[in-house]
Amino acid sequence: MCDAILKAGERLDDLERCGLKIIQNPEKFCFGMDAVLLSGFAVVKECEIAIDLGTGTGILPILLSAKTRGQHFTGLEIQPESADMARRSVEYNKLSERIRIVEGDIRQAVSLFGASVFDVVTTNPPYMPYGHGLANPDMPKAIARHEIKCTLEDVVQASAKLLKPGGRFYMVHRPFRLTEIIQVLTKYRLEPKRIKFVHPYSDKEPSMVLFECTRGGKPMVKVEAPLIIYTKSGVYSPEIRDIYGY
Repeated sequence: MCDAILKAGERLDDLERCGLKIIQNPEKFCFGMDAVLLSGFAVVKECEIAIDLGTGTGILPILLSAKTRGQHFTGLEIQPESADMARRSVEYNKLSERIRIVEGDIRQAVSLFGASVFDVVTTNPPYMPYGHGLANPDMPKAIARHEIKCTLEDVVQASAKLLKPGGRFYMVHRPFRLTEIIQVLTKYRLEPKRIKFVHPYSDKEPSMVLFECTRGGKPMVKVEAPLIIYTKSGVYSPEIRDIYGY
């Protein structure tokens, strides 16, 4: 069955959780630790419906279907090849009743799904502003890492419109854009409630930051204890091992 669902250059990777697997093409783009950490940070409650914006090959909806009791998950992805891999992964894992993959543009999300319809929005958006740093010459990777198809503001604006009042928004991003991120979140009334910095080692500066925001929430934020990735070179911390399910 594995060979039948794979196309040229693709592989089937074991997610080491509930027997789940995901189709990826290493020549295009593979999910990273940031997506896994977001899946451990996000909360989707029983009977809630969630959407992942820029889902790539569907890693967040697939992991959240195992880690939470959420009723249904949608993944929105603009790149046809990634959306196709995500659909086939959903089918392979027999999750079609809980996960739907839609090919489309984040900037058109409200016209695709309607306003105020989701309890939760998750996103692992491109981190780098377009023109900042060296863009990957391979377009699928460049789109995933640089704001070519959408900006931070596009993602936040769409999320605010898609969420029900009181709905929750979860995002992983880079600390160097922290000031801009908070300004954009509050502009669209996504009030930060939890912020968690992720450090490679306890004595190193953070490399990632996780956000939980509430649509229309009152100003009050909790900065949680930092998440440390490694206790020493090559050795994951207990919290990271728990998130990965080791």
